[in-house]
Amino acid sequence: MKLKVQFVNAFTDVVFKGNSAAVIIIDDWLDDNVMQLIATENNLSETAFVKPLVRGEYEIRWFSPITEIDFCGHATLAASFVVFSSDVSLNTITFLTKTVGDLIVSKQAGDSMQMSFPVLLPRPLSNIPSSLLNGLSIAPKEVLLNQQAYFVIYNDESDVRNVVTNNELLKELAPYDVVVTSVSTQYDFVSRYFWPANGGDEDPVTGSIHAGLAPYWSVKLNKNELIAFQASKRGGILKCKIDNGRVLISGKAIQYLEGEITV
Repeated sequence: MKLKVQFVNAFTDVVFKGNSAAVIIIDDWLDDNVMQLIATENNLSETAFVKPLVRGEYEIRWFSPITEIDFCGHATLAASFVVFSSDVSLNTITFLTKTVGDLIVSKQAGDSMQMSFPVLLPRPLSNIPSSLLNGLSIAPKEVLLNQQAYFVIYNDESDVRNVVTNNELLKELAPYDVVVTSVSTQYDFVSRYFWPANGGDEDPVTGSIHAGLAPYWSVKLNKNELIAFQASKRGGILKCKIDNGRVLISGKAIQYLEGEITV
């Protein structure tokens, strides 16, 4: 069996920046083990498998090189880029998911795409795991938790950019990942994302975690529209908006590779 695959860099319009995802359009779901093997072979942050239902409506599933992921923003953006590119008259896409409900993606001006995510606000945490504290070179100001990750709040942007992690210790926090974040001078807030238990050491740009970061900083900064920067080596800019109980996250994408895989 041959499958068409596209590698797309999300949250950037420049090749070699943002976060890479593989996108594979399939007529029907493959065996879960086969999809995992393909994702492991691709060895990107995520591989998105997309199953068309009717025009503009799709089911989507995401696999890291290690496991199936409950929710992935950058691979959703990459999948939207592929779908919009194949049907240029389409303006809105609905992705049906098993875990976070329907995700609506719409075209915006200037080749940007806007994704509508649920609000996944983190809650304060009083008992902080020792693996988290010992796994970070800089002590947190505060720690919160949502269904995806521990949120480590720092006072200063330099802490976010300079923190060193012990990923063997952070791996013990499974199934949760770790995001470190602070206010920013150039942007509204910055972050970095570590997910050794579920995907890799550091994720370049993580759309899904902004479903928690954006509403958190919206309250702290008293503003509904925010510009976020994920300060990884590749880096990525996310435009965030809180609107009617949803988190709207916008970004661009660019294709890197198109090919065919044999299974």
